[in-house]
Amino acid sequence: MNTELWLGLATGVIFGALLQQGRVARFEKQVGAMLLKDMTIFKFMLSAIIVGMIGINLLAALDMIPYSVKPTILGANLIGGLLFGAGWAVMGYCPGTSFAAFAEGRWHAIWSILGMLVGAAIYAEAEPTMRETVMTWGNYGKITLPQILGVSVWLVIPVLVIAFIGLFLLFEKKGV
Repeated sequence: MNTELWLGLATGVIFGALLQQGRVARFEKQVGAMLLKDMTIFKFMLSAIIVGMIGINLLAALDMIPYSVKPTILGANLIGGLLFGAGWAVMGYCPGTSFAAFAEGRWHAIWSILGMLVGAAIYAEAEPTMRETVMTWGNYGKITLPQILGVSVWLVIPVLVIAFIGLFLLFEKKGV
């Protein structure tokens, strides 16, 4: 196995440990998030977005990694989001938390993992057809919020960080 794969494995294990420590792999936290009664998962995601947003852009600015934006395709995003949400609602786990739950010994999470594998296989078979249909619906190309606003990414990041921290603090104040 090459260094890149080892780093990917290490990153995945660390992420899984953080999911476990944050207790977001627990079914009741997943249900609480879907009912908007427990914002633990949202707070975890906000923290991950802040770290990732700063980290990726900093590494790209230092030319340590290539920075490539995927195209914004509304049809694919809408259908993918609906499928993701339906799978999460039915199984009670998102992809990351299903693996974390399985690693904690919650054997029923294997069904969501198998569902992801089946979904990936179906996507692999359907992708050539989707390339000519779904992936052409609302294709806006490779756009970013800073490009749309015509400003530097380093002006957008602090605004988003402040907004996300404000949201985090609001959740804390409300006790959710």
